[in-house]
Amino acid sequence: PTSLPTQSPPPSNMKSDKNATGQIAFAVGLLAGSIATLLLTTSRKSKTQDDAPQTSRSDAAHQSTQTMPDEIRSEMLSRNSLYFESSNGMPNITNSSVLVVGLGGVGSHTAHMLARSGVKYLRLVDFDQVTLSSLNRHAVATLKDVGLPKVTVLCNHLRQICPDESRLILDPVVKMYTGDRERDGTMMDPPDGVKQWDLVIDAIDDVPTKANLISYCAKRDIRVISCMGAAGKSDPTRVHISDLRSASRDPLATAVRQRLRMLAKKEAKESGEKITNGSGVSNGGWISCVDDDSKLAVVFSSEKVVAKLADITDEQKEEGMHNFGAVDNMRVRV
Repeated sequence: PTSLPTQSPPPSNMKSDKNATGQIAFAVGLLAGSIATLLLTTSRKSKTQDDAPQTSRSDAAHQSTQTMPDEIRSEMLSRNSLYFESSNGMPNITNSSVLVVGLGGVGSHTAHMLARSGVKYLRLVDFDQVTLSSLNRHAVATLKDVGLPKVTVLCNHLRQICPDESRLILDPVVKMYTGDRERDGTMMDPPDGVKQWDLVIDAIDDVPTKANLISYCAKRDIRVISCMGAAGKSDPTRVHISDLRSASRDPLATAVRQRLRMLAKKEAKESGEKITNGSGVSNGGWISCVDDDSKLAVVFSSEKVVAKLADITDEQKEEGMHNFGAVDNMRVRV
């Protein structure tokens, strides 16, 4: 839209938990980025086809204008190289392809870490724009970025870190992931010359969409790191990594588990497979990913929520909830 509806200032009794959210979002995003980097040092599944170079769908329109000398790039990544020297894992990172879906307080920090760690190809997906309330937790956004797509803002910042497009390929997608092939198009397709993604980062905060992404990856044996809830929490020492079934005290993890089981059982009924009360279908199927952190690693906080999100006021309801969200049918927060 060319203009946005004006909104009355929030009532004085609406207390914000934004600072706490920003701290824990940073912790979850930082940890997700670190774990992703570690996982990428292991043997890669997505070997290039016929050693074809990895190129972005938009590379033809955005050819590199700056070439970074080897000695400068080597010094930039020198600490990482020292850490991974014993496992010879650094080449796996600098030749990896990662898809990050969701670039809010968690996803932006994750993508930021991956770019600084030397990941070669990053496809960044988010439909949303930077808002004023984003500024306490987004990895790179500033006041002048308010109203711009989160994807654009993050790509602009990462390109300043590594201006050489042959060493850091950024593939921005300003679009919502839905799980519908017709609507998503080629969003989930790996880069040209690559058989499959090395890793997918799920930083979505909408349960149905999150479950759709996880099930898509599980069916194709794509490794996923899924970030759970951070709102109303502030203790980074309570952040954990586990399989999805073991994630406790995280309402988002519980809801995603239930949604995945529902999807698995629905597919089992349609295909005539035997349904059990356990993993969903008799042979486990793709839903077995909830018990296997090598397929689906979950980053979550076991801290109890210390502050609830503010309630929607009667005045805001009367004005119309559709005026407060960027996309229809997405949950609205204050």
